[in-house]
Amino acid sequence: MPIDPAPLTGVAAASTSGSTPKFGTFLGVFTPSALTILGLIMYLRFGWVVGNLGLPVTLLVVLLASSITFITGLSASALATNMRVGVGGEYFMVSRSLGIELGGAIGIPLFLCRTLSITFYSFGLSESIISLTLAPGEPLPTVSVQIVAAVVIAVTTAISGRSASAALKLQIPIMIAVGLSLIALVISATSGGWRDPELLPTYRTAPEGFWYVFAVFFPAVTGFTAGIGMSGDLKDPQRSIPRGTLLAVATGVAVYSLVPFLLAYSARISPEELAGAGVGAWTRVAVFGAWLVYPGLWGAILSSAFGSALGGPRVLQALAHDGLAPRFLARLSPTGQPATATWISGAIAMLAVLLGGLNEVAGFVTILFLTLYVAINLSAAFERLAGDPSYRPTINVHWGVSLLGLVGAVAVMFLISPLVCLAALSLELLLYLYVRRLAMRKRWGDARAGLWLALTRYALLQLRSHERDPRSWRPHILVFVGDMVKRIALVRLANWFNEDRGIVTACRLLVGTLEEKTSEVAALEREMEEDLVKEGIVAFSEVNVVPDFSSGVVSVAQAHGIAGLHSNTVMFGWPEKAGRLESLLRSTTALSLLGKNTIIARPRWSGELKRRQQIDIWWRG
Repeated sequence: MPIDPAPLTGVAAASTSGSTPKFGTFLGVFTPSALTILGLIMYLRFGWVVGNLGLPVTLLVVLLASSITFITGLSASALATNMRVGVGGEYFMVSRSLGIELGGAIGIPLFLCRTLSITFYSFGLSESIISLTLAPGEPLPTVSVQIVAAVVIAVTTAISGRSASAALKLQIPIMIAVGLSLIALVISATSGGWRDPELLPTYRTAPEGFWYVFAVFFPAVTGFTAGIGMSGDLKDPQRSIPRGTLLAVATGVAVYSLVPFLLAYSARISPEELAGAGVGAWTRVAVFGAWLVYPGLWGAILSSAFGSALGGPRVLQALAHDGLAPRFLARLSPTGQPATATWISGAIAMLAVLLGGLNEVAGFVTILFLTLYVAINLSAAFERLAGDPSYRPTINVHWGVSLLGLVGAVAVMFLISPLVCLAALSLELLLYLYVRRLAMRKRWGDARAGLWLALTRYALLQLRSHERDPRSWRPHILVFVGDMVKRIALVRLANWFNEDRGIVTACRLLVGTLEEKTSEVAALEREMEEDLVKEGIVAFSEVNVVPDFSSGVVSVAQAHGIAGLHSNTVMFGWPEKAGRLESLLRSTTALSLLGKNTIIARPRWSGELKRRQQIDIWWRG
């Protein structure tokens, strides 16, 4: 399934607005990322976290969650400063670093993650609206919450499908509202008296334990990727993504380190009241209560919902552009929006309403975000370890730091839910195998070749330090073939001698001058590679131009190999012409002086022969 041979810049330049990318660091990256971080969970669940875990453990949760996202933010920033990030954000970066197979494996879960986030934020808005109509302590009616959430999803999807610019520009007044609610909390908490905070977890309303509370809280710190998701609409993604992302993460850490102290020490609310889920903790503590808290809450939730509704369809658009999804999903509306992908995202988000409520969706979003963090950190570590000359990020992150973020993300996934963790990793493995089976032809380079080259260099250097010993001897066979099709049995026999322990190279000699024959080399090498693959033979192939056969055999055999790993055995087919046998025997004498073993074979079978369990060799020294 080949991909259109469009240049790499075609993806980067394909702005979702249908014109030149126009958003800068503040409006395009920092604002949506910061508002998504300082959003739903901060208002609806932060008091619940403090009321169940106590102040010290709450700070531990903030530190643990923020550490993973900060490291991932560093890794994403390093990747972004090494490439012009196009449509698709994180999917674009992963696919261009680890290859289209792994990119596809993470792209589909990323799309689902963004789409489920729409449902997540819609549930939050629904809960906050319905709570205004209830008496204190009255439970939320599940059906009513789901109906309002479905309406929010429909409205969000409709607006996002029409204009990205309007959604982003609305974030300025929303940020002001969020800032006012935080100021109200600080003023009231510092002037309304103090109490001793709880220091130990109680799990009053969270009997499932620590990791359940962590899973509910973790989406609060995942918003830093909102700006990355809008990469195709940025003026300068290389500059804006790292600056806006890291600043948003730092802002979130600062606020999330302050709020637990204010809620835990404020005498305006008891620990038991904190443990009740909802916005009540804020309205009871903050000055002017609901008049300042609710505008900030609703604005932050809507901003987060719009961010997810804009980001998810753009991932689907990028997948379609790369041939991993139906082509019609990449079509843009007259306003420059991926309308079809947007409506499909909205439909999936609507179905997710049936999952239940806010906490249930939070668990799914957490696991999917963590798999994304695994891929981002793996990409950054992979690029650094590969050491490709083309990898020159302006933000340098040690591969060990990225691997630490990767291990942390996997560990948290497992601790939250081993079953869901295994299911998520299995899903991505299946997607990877599926995309790989598509035999897609990519149009960009990735870091895998560089990593294998680095490992090969390391292995050769280690091999050089070991003494040569008969015990470690392996047959590295150089097979001279004229016509690969006619001599395929000879190559297969060499492979049998080799027993998959050494290296087999099939070599064809072209007699003539470089001026005459160089143009034929590349085409012949491709043909030989195709013949080997067709026959299922594991061997390398090469074509050399030589002035004559006899001297050419000696020259190629003498020079063949790399860094101490040279061919030690040369194999010929029995010549069909009597005159060629004499020339071959002379070459054999010269090869003996070079310390090469020589095999002259005459396979008598035709076509494919099944592997035998025994090979008889007649030896006469």
